[in-house]
Amino acid sequence: MEIIILVVVWILTILLLLVTTPRNKIREAFVIFSFKQILTWFLGLLVVQYKLIEYPVRMFPYASRSSFSFEYFIFPALCVVFNLKFPKNKTNIHKTLWFLFFPSWMTILEVLVERYTNLIRYIAWNWFWTWTSLLITFFLSRIFYLWFMKKQTGGTKSS
Repeated sequence: MEIIILVVVWILTILLLLVTTPRNKIREAFVIFSFKQILTWFLGLLVVQYKLIEYPVRMFPYASRSSFSFEYFIFPALCVVFNLKFPKNKTNIHKTLWFLFFPSWMTILEVLVERYTNLIRYIAWNWFWTWTSLLITFFLSRIFYLWFMKKQTGGTKSS
């Protein structure tokens, strides 16, 4: 059952990327994806190394105890959507709600996956650490994205 869930989530994530990434933003999507991958892959390896989280069912079980699907593909892909659809021309309240929305719904889904499947098992972890780590990594990805785009265009981009 868990493998079916992973395959469905992979397909939905690919479709989400295809639908939400305009052709003229593919380079930006790649930069965001790669940066988030660096963060989540490193943090994901740390949390399994220190036995905070376990992934009983995962792809490539002999290569890594971390979840390739979550850390290397799903979270980075969702970060692309977060940044490319960021409400940069809206109020600060709207921007703040955007920052809070993404880690919140992702944490809720993770808690449900942890409770009802063998894809994630919290050992010395809880939903608050997931939410906080997602919030921080989304924030860092936003800062990096704005810095990268500023360097590429030679001008400033609004946040």
